[in-house]
Amino acid sequence: MVAVAVIGAQWGDEGKGKLVDELSMSADFVVRYQGGSNAGHRVVHDNGEFSFRLVPSGILYPNTTCIIGNGVVVDPKGLIEEMEQLQRQGIDVSRLFISERAHVVMPYHFLLDRLEEEARGEDKIDSTQRGIGPAYVDKHARNGIRMADLLDVDTFRAKLSSILQQKNRMITQIYGQPPLSLEEIHGEYFGYGQQLRGYIADTQNMLHNALFDHKTILLEGAQGALLDIDFGTYPFVTSSSTMAANAAVGAGLPPRSIDRVIGVYKAYITRVGSGPMPTGLFDDIGHILRDRGHEYGTNTGRERRCGWFDAVAGRFVAQINGLDAAVITKLDVLDTFPTIKICTAYNLRGKIVHSLPATLSNLAACEPIYEEVEGWQSNTSGITHYEDLPAAAKSYLKRLETLIETPIAMISVSPQRGKTIQIQNVLQLPEYDARYPRNAMR
Repeated sequence: MVAVAVIGAQWGDEGKGKLVDELSMSADFVVRYQGGSNAGHRVVHDNGEFSFRLVPSGILYPNTTCIIGNGVVVDPKGLIEEMEQLQRQGIDVSRLFISERAHVVMPYHFLLDRLEEEARGEDKIDSTQRGIGPAYVDKHARNGIRMADLLDVDTFRAKLSSILQQKNRMITQIYGQPPLSLEEIHGEYFGYGQQLRGYIADTQNMLHNALFDHKTILLEGAQGALLDIDFGTYPFVTSSSTMAANAAVGAGLPPRSIDRVIGVYKAYITRVGSGPMPTGLFDDIGHILRDRGHEYGTNTGRERRCGWFDAVAGRFVAQINGLDAAVITKLDVLDTFPTIKICTAYNLRGKIVHSLPATLSNLAACEPIYEEVEGWQSNTSGITHYEDLPAAAKSYLKRLETLIETPIAMISVSPQRGKTIQIQNVLQLPEYDARYPRNAMR
């Protein structure tokens, strides 16, 4: 049995979808454990390009069972549309299951997300306005509706009636908007429950049986570790925990069942939306990175800010998640640069710091201290073996390994499936790598 958690090790958009897609070839189960339809995974397949919002990337393999875990908040309308789109593209979705304990994103969550963001004015956090934050608020306020509730007409109506009275008072009295209709919402969402009835299941029991049967399980995160609700750049974060520690809870597995944790980094760094980003570039280099890397949001189409690799943030993520190995994506985007920079420390008001500040004001004040390395100025997109990489590219990767104190197991040089250099099989890693002090503590 192998259970592997795959997390984004930056601000999201690192290429987790491609990695999970390739690892799914050897996986029995792929589980999405947190987030909602605000996170997109893009996978370039032999038969076309696929954009996933809620469905795990492993659905493209006919022998892989995919699960939307209890830690996810589910927009049932959006999920049905995504499933129908996959079916039109020839993908079998009968192997998809949704935890009966997963919470539902309701119409008032979408509305309140928009109204709250508008009310913030200049202090807005650039929410995707897909209702994710308000849905998690209700979950933790013990005021949510779960997927199982959609299957019983009377239970659903009773819960919705009570909740909607509260929400309508907020909508009308605070925001001056017309109230939402109980009858309309009940009819629409009970209908979604009926459409999804065959997919809603006791997924926790399914996964425990998989553990017992020594199956391989991939746990797929959304967003990135620097957007974590506890350890990210608060308040410019997502509404759930993106850390590896949450993978077990969000999937319904015991913590000790996770054998290893893989962090996915881009060879540079990007961020979408608001919030500080010390190595962000607003010059021609930033534009080149964005254009060569096609850095636009999978779901929203928003431009991503781009910058040089931030090893301070990268090491912080490796430490807090206990990474066993790193995967570096989009190395080919750096192919044209004569020199490449790596942020190795911050200058915080005259003080050199090597850790990620907790406060927003301090992080915003951090100026990157760069180390400049030689570029390779040759095409790496067709390379499939590490030995064939240019010497300067291998030196760059070795330097990243040292700075984040984590061995690099795989390198992606193209969005296409198969264009990945494998140094180690991440499903068969050693217990620890003594070269890296933090890794050897395991």
